[in-house]
Amino acid sequence: MTDKIERSIEELYRNDPQRADAEVFGRVTEPNRRGFLGGAGLAAMSAAVGGTIPFAADMPGGLIPAAMAQTPPASAPPAAAAPAAKKGPIYLNFPGKSDKLVVIGERPLVAETPEHLLDDDTTPYEKFFIRNNGQIPEETKDGDKWKFTVEGEVNNKLELTLGDLKSKYKAQTRRMVLECGGNGRSFYSPPASGNQWTNGGAGCAEWTGVRLGDVLKAAGVKPSGIYTAHYSADLHLSGNPATPTLSRGVRMAKAMDPESMIVWAMNGQPLSNIHGGPVRLLIPGWPGSASQKWLTKIVIRDKEHDGPGMTGTSYRLTINPMVPGDKADPKNFKIMESMPVRSIITSPANGAKLAAGTREVKLRGASWAGDHTVRRVDVSTDYGVTWQPAKLEKAKNRFDWQRWTAAVKLPRDGYYEIWSRAMDSRGQMQPHVAPNWNPSGYGGNPMHRIAVLIA
Repeated sequence: MTDKIERSIEELYRNDPQRADAEVFGRVTEPNRRGFLGGAGLAAMSAAVGGTIPFAADMPGGLIPAAMAQTPPASAPPAAAAPAAKKGPIYLNFPGKSDKLVVIGERPLVAETPEHLLDDDTTPYEKFFIRNNGQIPEETKDGDKWKFTVEGEVNNKLELTLGDLKSKYKAQTRRMVLECGGNGRSFYSPPASGNQWTNGGAGCAEWTGVRLGDVLKAAGVKPSGIYTAHYSADLHLSGNPATPTLSRGVRMAKAMDPESMIVWAMNGQPLSNIHGGPVRLLIPGWPGSASQKWLTKIVIRDKEHDGPGMTGTSYRLTINPMVPGDKADPKNFKIMESMPVRSIITSPANGAKLAAGTREVKLRGASWAGDHTVRRVDVSTDYGVTWQPAKLEKAKNRFDWQRWTAAVKLPRDGYYEIWSRAMDSRGQMQPHVAPNWNPSGYGGNPMHRIAVLIA
C-alpha cells in the first residue's frame, strides 16, 4: 500500500471509492483492478469484507463492495450536500408493521422494506413499505360511508360512497406491484434530493376494488377529458387545509386500463388507514404517487394536470441527459410514467454468512417492469464477467411481479458478490449504475448486488 489509510476502509469506500482503490490496491490507472491485486492491498480488502475474494481480479475499479455499500441512510441528504456518515438504519415502530422496516423519513413518515423481506409471493401487510406526503388522517370509523366525487369534464357528476362502489360496480382482485417513484434514489451520485430509497419502496399485494374505467364511464367522460387529477384527505405538513398535499393524475388511456382500480381491500382485509384506506387509487406500473391514498375527488381535465407533484422536477425525468449536479432546466423534463425494469435478490439476504464448504447457493428473487413484462433475469458471481439465466416464473396477472430462482456454484470459501439484472419485453436492461441522473432521483434501477461470505 502506498499511503497510510487514516480512515476505515468502509468509510473510505463510501466517501471516495476511487481513492480507496488507490490506497488499497495501489495507483490504479486502468478501468479495472486487474493486475493490482496482491500483497498488503488484497489482504486489507479481504480483511474489510471478512474473507478471501476468489474473483478479486474481476472486481471493477471504483466499485464499493456490497458488504460496505447497502446500509440505508437514516435520512435524506440535500441534493448538493455530501452524503452523511452512515450510523446504521432506524427501524420502524408502528402498530402491525414489522420492526425490520427501515425508516428513511420521519416527517412525513416513510419506511422501506429490506429486499430479503420481499421474499413472499404476496407481500404481507406487515412487510409492505410506507410512503406518506402529508399528515396521516385519522382513521374513519365507518368505511362504507366514505365519500368521493368524480367531476370536471364529465356529463354526470358522481358522488359515491364506498358502499356504492361495492353495490353498484363489479369487483375484481389483482395481485399487482405498487412502487414509489423514487425507488432506487440512493444509488445516484451525486446524491439526489428526497427519501433515500434503496430497492425497498415496492411491494406486491392482492388488491380488491373496481375498475376506475367503469366509474369514469358511468360519469360520462367528455371528448375534451384527456387527463385525471386526484385529490386526497391528508393534510399538508404546513397544516394549511387550502394547500393540497399532493395531486397527481394520469393520461385518460391509463385511467381506462382494466387494471387501474379504485380499491378498498389489501390481501383480503379492509384497506388500512396507513395504506390509504378506506379508499385509494391503484394505478399499477406507474409511480405510486399516482395511486392517491384517502381518495376524496377525481377531476377530469381538458389538459395535462398541473397539481402539486406534476411540475418542475417533481416525478419528472429529463428528456435530454443533464450534467449530474447541474441546475435543472424545467423545459427539459417530462412526466414519469412507466417505472423502469428492476430485479432484486430476496434470498439469501445481503451479508449472509454460509457454512464453510458450501459450494452451491440457491437464489430467489423478484422482478418487474412497470407497464411491461420481464423477459429474462440473469445472475453473476464474478462481478459481471459471466452470467447465467435464472428460471423466471409466470405472473399471476398483469402487473404482478415475476418471481425467479437460480442456483450458483462457488469454487471455494470466501467473499462473493451475487448480482442480478433483469431485461424487459422491450429489451431494456438494468444498468450497472443508476442511469439518467436527475435532481429528484427518479428511475434509479441499477443491478442488485448482495454480499455472501462462506467461511
